[in-house]
Amino acid sequence: MIDKTEMETRAIKDARRFLAEALTELGLMAAFFDRKPEEIDRIIEACIDGFQESMQRQAKTHEPFDDPVPF
Repeated sequence: MIDKTEMETRAIKDARRFLAEALTELGLMAAFFDRKPEEIDRIIEACIDGFQESMQRQAKTHEPFDDPVPF
């Protein structure tokens, strides 16, 4: 993420708690426990970037009427 807005910066900081919970549940917290906040934010940003890139790529090839009708 380049030139993050104040809101994006805050959202990444808030996401640290959710990442910590997932790492704890998976038994991976020890590997991340002594990391600096900036390093944790880098991991979160990489996930966000990958997610957004995939969604944009999928949207370009998605046909709006190819989903099954929900009823």
